[in-house]
Amino acid sequence: MASSGPSAPEPSQPRPTHPRHFSMLREFHLADFFTLGNAACGMGAVLLALSYMASGQLSHFLVAAALAPAALVLDVLDGRIARARQQHSPLGRELDSLADIISFGVLPAALGFAAGLRGGWDVVALIYFVCCGVSRLARYNVTAESLSAGAAKVSHFEGTPIPTSVVLTALLALLAWQGRIGEQIWGGTWQLGWQLHPLALLFALSGSLMISKTLRIPKP
Repeated sequence: MASSGPSAPEPSQPRPTHPRHFSMLREFHLADFFTLGNAACGMGAVLLALSYMASGQLSHFLVAAALAPAALVLDVLDGRIARARQQHSPLGRELDSLADIISFGVLPAALGFAAGLRGGWDVVALIYFVCCGVSRLARYNVTAESLSAGAAKVSHFEGTPIPTSVVLTALLALLAWQGRIGEQIWGGTWQLGWQLHPLALLFALSGSLMISKTLRIPKP
């Protein structure tokens, strides 16, 4: 009986791949690291605002306020880098929104609270401001594709962009420099059941402008 020839080698099986540590970071583009720098500035400023409340050192408050424009610069750069390198991604868009709510939503509210906006109505205004910022960013992410109308970028903003809150941060820094925060807070205090400082109304106004549907601002 003839012996059969040598058996054909079995095809090699691909080795199972396992997730590697920090593999998510390898998916980041250059612009995403600038976005994370934006978030780091915002979180650092929030911690400095808390440090000011604990220590009373004005330098902590002023440095916290200075980190807001630094975050804005990084926010502008990440967009320009993404467009220049044509590296737009859903991940980058979500990172940008999450960083913005820290630096331009939570940060101004934390500075306002540290500056003395601690009355009942003040807190309502600060919470309203942050919620408007969250809502504005969520709406932008959902409508960005339709607003761009097939173009490379969105043609206009519906409502004011959340980074415009750096104006509030700059105002708080100026008042702090002049000694018009804390017990000497600019505008004084109104007693309407709960305490209300007129300065808190600027946060309510900023939040309302962010969620406006009729206000349209061309995007540069």
